[in-house]
Amino acid sequence: MTSRVMLISPAMSAALREARFDDGCPVDPAGLRLAEAAAGSLPAADRVLVSPTVRCRETAAALGLDALAVTEPPELAGLDVGRWRGATLAEVSGDEPEAVGRWLTDPSSAPHGGESVAGLCERVAKWLETVADPSPGAAGSGTGSAGGSGPGSVRIIAVVEPEIVRAGVVRALGAPESAFWRVDVPPLVATEFSGRAGRWNVRVGTSLGE
Repeated sequence: MTSRVMLISPAMSAALREARFDDGCPVDPAGLRLAEAAAGSLPAADRVLVSPTVRCRETAAALGLDALAVTEPPELAGLDVGRWRGATLAEVSGDEPEAVGRWLTDPSSAPHGGESVAGLCERVAKWLETVADPSPGAAGSGTGSAGGSGPGSVRIIAVVEPEIVRAGVVRALGAPESAFWRVDVPPLVATEFSGRAGRWNVRVGTSLGE
């Protein structure tokens, strides 16, 4: 069974533009227009998943994916940054420079009181394992079908937070977790994974809406 997973980063928002840890702000008008321009360009999917954030939900809707049965598995929640949520990276760096330094260099650290990068990578890796085994009831696989794949394959489209894409690329390629911050994920970009039994090929960097 071949699994094909397309992870789409959310359209531009004020939080992304300001390098602000997600505070629930919506997609901005320009980002919404780009997402709407890409509607209809995506392949049909067997499952559609969304990170449980405002900007991911709005991006999925603008792409026309809300017409399908959309689920929000907890495995695809963004990185929990604890008390830093809603602050910009510059603000936190000014208030807690040593903590930010540890966070950016040690994947196992979580000085904000939330989730570590290592923990996030492990969470996403486990989700990818369930995707590689798309049997009914597989954990985190979601439900709903749009008839997107042929016999012997399953296609999933997920609009997810950028850090979910980073974690997926790191684990799919077998890279060390220290490579997490070296994966650049711009807004409204599709990253495609294909493989079986947990062995993945990765196609990075397809911009949507341009």
